[in-house]
Amino acid sequence: MFSSINDLEEQFSEQGYIADHLLLTSIYLSTSLGKPIFLEGEPGVGKTEVAKVLAAVLDTELIRLQCYEGLDTYTALYEWNYPRQMLELRMEEARSDDKASIGKDIFREEFLLKRPLLRAIQTPGDKPPVLLIDEIDRSDHEFEAFLLEILSDFQITIPEIGTIRAVHPPIVVLTSNRTREIHDALKRRCLYHWIDYPTLEKELRIVKSRVPGIEQQLSRQICHFMQTIRSQDFFKRPGVAETIDWAHALLALGIEELTEDTVNATLGCILKYKDDIEKLQHEDLSRFIMDTGNPQS
Repeated sequence: MFSSINDLEEQFSEQGYIADHLLLTSIYLSTSLGKPIFLEGEPGVGKTEVAKVLAAVLDTELIRLQCYEGLDTYTALYEWNYPRQMLELRMEEARSDDKASIGKDIFREEFLLKRPLLRAIQTPGDKPPVLLIDEIDRSDHEFEAFLLEILSDFQITIPEIGTIRAVHPPIVVLTSNRTREIHDALKRRCLYHWIDYPTLEKELRIVKSRVPGIEQQLSRQICHFMQTIRSQDFFKRPGVAETIDWAHALLALGIEELTEDTVNATLGCILKYKDDIEKLQHEDLSRFIMDTGNPQS
């Protein structure tokens, strides 16, 4: 799919995704070897975006399964379209004299409601889709176990129909915010990569790529500020997604330079918990802004 890691880096950069060499290597190996990639990291560091960018550069469908507590196989895999089956039964009763044959043929593929996992395995055409299994740590252990057959053999068994195998196995990206540990059996089927918060220089490149038109001084101030508050003891430290949102917000307000009033007015772009906002408001914000205001710092 990609001729080299450099080719992958170039195509990701064109989509505005700045990735380091280790992440690019993991993605390249995942697509080359046909193995799922398992991405862990703090919220907002760009895990989900990897799948979106992959789908964009490969010009293929992105199929997303958002995990949550209580997610079951029927919601993720398939359900029978019971209203349509009942309608078919009524139609068979109306047009058939052979009562014994009624209802024998209602478990066909056309009566399936295909959920994300089945759609990913049965996607038509020559291009495999990108299957994003997002925030797997929010699901239950039972759902993890269910995924093992799919990630090992890319096949699904439906009792009424049989085993359905993928003609073109999907490119699978799993993400986790590490709210709980994922079982080793699932991890062994994947390539693993931890996405950390970016360095200052990398975050500057990300802002420049994702926020066209922002001045260099303001972007440097923003990134310095974000790097500084991530070193503080907050319940939820802001990720790169918050950096980009904040930069867009400041541009929309016509802000050219950070001030205490500007930071106070836009804290909702950075922090998402009341206690964190109050804690930062009680800090001497000028200290953070002075640290960021020197381009040489």
